[in-house]
Amino acid sequence: MTINVDFGLTADDYARHRAGFPDSFFDHLAGRGIGVAGQTVIDLGTGAGTIARGMARRGCRVTGVDITSALLDQARRLDAEVGVHVHYVVAPAEITGLPAASADVVTAGQCWHWFDRPAAAHEVTRLLKPGGRIVIAHFDWLPLAGNVVEATERLIEQHNPAWRFGGGSGLYPAWLRDLAEAGFGDLETFSYDLLAPYSHIAWRGRIRASAGVGASLAPEAVTAFDRDLAAALAARYPDPLAVPHRVWAVIGSRPSV
Repeated sequence: MTINVDFGLTADDYARHRAGFPDSFFDHLAGRGIGVAGQTVIDLGTGAGTIARGMARRGCRVTGVDITSALLDQARRLDAEVGVHVHYVVAPAEITGLPAASADVVTAGQCWHWFDRPAAAHEVTRLLKPGGRIVIAHFDWLPLAGNVVEATERLIEQHNPAWRFGGGSGLYPAWLRDLAEAGFGDLETFSYDLLAPYSHIAWRGRIRASAGVGASLAPEAVTAFDRDLAAALAARYPDPLAVPHRVWAVIGSRPSV
């Protein structure tokens, strides 16, 4: 059984309820000379623009790339609300059509697993200037025994047996292998945990915006899932929630080509 994912189906919930990368993530990158004012950044799989917007707020010139125009519409709306500008392009990460050697930094947040990874790594090499760097990052909820994430994931599996993304650790060692095999050097990672606050309503919206629910189920199935999640939250988990998350990133330098 396979899962067909289209985040455009849940663009409104995606923009409203998917928590973007926290400010501390950008602080960690800035300490490594990444995402500082004046740099040119290309954000692959930008979605509703969480990383692109964060980089633009720090003075970078940013282009966001995604295949889903509905998400880019949401990204533009959110950019306008905070007073920043990002140039958006509808294109796949593997063939962006952007100029070669045009970026100081290429980022990919919450999306590397959706790409043809060798092809995406090749495109990143083409896009980066000499000395440029790639950042692949995640901001993942953490299912721990008895917590709201574990209960939510079990409910997703009941409503969508094709969903296979539960039980994650928020760590992605395979991405280091991808970059090493593509010739990227100076590989380093960082990770840290935090609690993300959610009301019951916001958590339900966040889960509707996930691959296993709003991006892959029929509308009536999404409604049925949401009803069951609301009942589970009311019965077991006081409002508001403090949901454990892990920030993880790998950074690499452009191969010599």
